[in-house]
Amino acid sequence: QVQPVESGGGLGQPGGSLRLSCAPSGSIFSIWAVGWYRQAPGKQREFVADMTSDGKISYGDSVKGRFTISRDNAKNTVYLQMNNLKPEDTAVYYCSEKYSDYDYWGQGTQVTVSS
Repeated sequence: QVQPVESGGGLGQPGGSLRLSCAPSGSIFSIWAVGWYRQAPGKQREFVADMTSDGKISYGDSVKGRFTISRDNAKNTVYLQMNNLKPEDTAVYYCSEKYSDYDYWGQGTQVTVSS
């Protein structure tokens, strides 16, 4: 099954930090973009961040200035560094491998932010 694998979810404190990792099934350079999305209970799926194979980065408005997407080419891994966490960041976070005409999704990792 072609599927990225997320890791690093868990419990974070308000104002604290967590780092998520995504191991895509394909090479970072063969994927149009690797992205992070999240979905909280009762809410629609929300765009968080993505990075194209040539390094272009986009962020959702709700995480700008707090989250950073990066990659380690040698490890073929994409990271989401989450700083200054807020309770509203609580959600299941999904990694996606995006191609021009199809994409693949991971199973998600739960992030909970609470005191």
